[in-house]
Amino acid sequence: MSDLQDTFLTGLEGIKKTILHGGSGNIPKFITGTKVTFHFRTQLCDDERTVIDDSKAVGTPMEIVIGNMFKLDIWETLLASMRIGEVAEFWCDTIHTGIYPLVSKSMRRIAEGKDPVDWQLHTCGMANMMAYHSLGYDDLDELMKEPKPLYFILELIRVQQPSEYNRESWALNDEERLKVVPVLHGQGNKLYKQGRYQEATQKYKEAIICIKNVQTKEKAWDVPWLKLEKMANTLTLNYCQCLLRMEEYYEVIEHTTDIINQHPGQAKAFFLRGRAHSEVWNEAEARQDFSRVLDLNPGMKKAVKKELAVLGMRMEEKNQEDKNKYKGMF
Repeated sequence: MSDLQDTFLTGLEGIKKTILHGGSGNIPKFITGTKVTFHFRTQLCDDERTVIDDSKAVGTPMEIVIGNMFKLDIWETLLASMRIGEVAEFWCDTIHTGIYPLVSKSMRRIAEGKDPVDWQLHTCGMANMMAYHSLGYDDLDELMKEPKPLYFILELIRVQQPSEYNRESWALNDEERLKVVPVLHGQGNKLYKQGRYQEATQKYKEAIICIKNVQTKEKAWDVPWLKLEKMANTLTLNYCQCLLRMEEYYEVIEHTTDIINQHPGQAKAFFLRGRAHSEVWNEAEARQDFSRVLDLNPGMKKAVKKELAVLGMRMEEKNQEDKNKYKGMF
């Protein structure tokens, strides 16, 4: 291979490649279903070469399955030019990097153990961003406002063809995926009953991923799409019940709010959000949510009554604590 070809990826505008460490063997073949494992570092093109993300710092390499709708498809192109063990630096112009902040947000939330929806499918990233005007990370907000060229330093670790690895749920076809959902759902429920909340979240998460993967191929708001949406919401609410037990209250508020914004008739979403608000002493919001629950499902009166009693007690304790705190100050 000539040096010129090493430096430029032929036929692609806005990309320059420099090989930092040569790999071995031939360039592997990528087909639909090929699993690619690699490390990546993303840097700005400033004097300091500021690091935005680094998979080695997180401690786990990235894995993508070719043809599985990973949002940053430019990476598939870059990786397809590499040999095993190769480390290469790619300069990519803004036409290729505009969507990077959204992908980065999803990857960061997964690394932090926060996101129930797999990064390969985080289709609601766009919608969330429009809703909140912020990605929750200052450096990514900056990039979103003003896309810049970026350096991607990639190290290709492993390439496995579909026949060579144990296909996990995200590599199944649609029919197989939908068959695996009730199995995962059942496993999640069992783990929840055993008090193994962290493990239960993983099962619910995997089931949600299967559904979302199939759902992206349906036309939004059509009957098949809505059926899948209903299944996904049920699982997300189960996921939120685990989060409540794990005391991740703000995350529960975020996920239930997403569901309520799309489907305002979901009594269980209001109920779980009300409980989360109650835990963080948002009294007005909690009361408002519980009152919506009664409007939507009067059958939940007993459960709501119990939660309102708990809320009353919590607020009383907090007011007493506050009084004692301030008593010593004056």
